[in-house]
Amino acid sequence: MDNFILNSILWIFAIYGFIEIFKEILYYFTKVTIKNNGIYMIIAVKNQENNIENFIRNLLFRILYGKEEFIDNIIMADLNSEDSTKEILHILEKDYDTISVMDWNKCKQTIDKIID
Repeated sequence: MDNFILNSILWIFAIYGFIEIFKEILYYFTKVTIKNNGIYMIIAVKNQENNIENFIRNLLFRILYGKEEFIDNIIMADLNSEDSTKEILHILEKDYDTISVMDWNKCKQTIDKIID
């Protein structure tokens, strides 16, 4: 009799756990909309040819070194620079897979896609 009661209690907990797991899975697929995971960093620059390369390389080395797998994208938005900032950004884009260079309008469109 004691064995029957113990088994019944264990089965009740097992069924309850299964129902809770099912509810969480159902909630995840119906309510939560995750389109893109990760950390996105947006850096807007204009006419910074003397500083931008140093800034980005130091940023990647000091803050993100060894943790680059957590970064989906570093978006470098050029705000119509009149110097060689955009060319330097494209060089950095070739050096680092996580960097994307775009103009401000394309950056806003990308942000909207990430948020939706």
